[in-house]
Amino acid sequence: MDWLHQLIDYGVLGLLFVLSIVALALALERFFVFRATRVEAFADRKELELHLTRKLHLIATIGANAPYIGLLGTVLGIMLTFYDIGAAGFDTTKIMTGLALALKATALGLLVAIPAVTLYNLLLRKCKVLLIQWDIRHGREGI
Repeated sequence: MDWLHQLIDYGVLGLLFVLSIVALALALERFFVFRATRVEAFADRKELELHLTRKLHLIATIGANAPYIGLLGTVLGIMLTFYDIGAAGFDTTKIMTGLALALKATALGLLVAIPAVTLYNLLLRKCKVLLIQWDIRHGREGI
């Protein structure tokens, strides 16, 4: 059953690691797009909005779901720990090790989610600023 612990541990942690890299890469890509975007080049506000908000939903999705993926790893790790207790008897060292590994998944889920949500909010704010700048340039208020 030790291989199952490792599969869950590395599977969940690996997935969270990949998601953190994806969220960071998407955020950097959006940052550079925002920097290069000239609002005066867009005649239509909706076209600008589509250009700015592309891929933002992926960052939000990662931020919203990373804690649940971490929690899933924790629940599976605790289930396996209890299974080991039932099968092999009460061994304090194995229990503490199993629980520590299980909680590591929740911690990593939060470590992925918090920056992803923060990056999403910062990018969304920059998106709104660019849209307001477009409105100002085109003489529109409160659209």
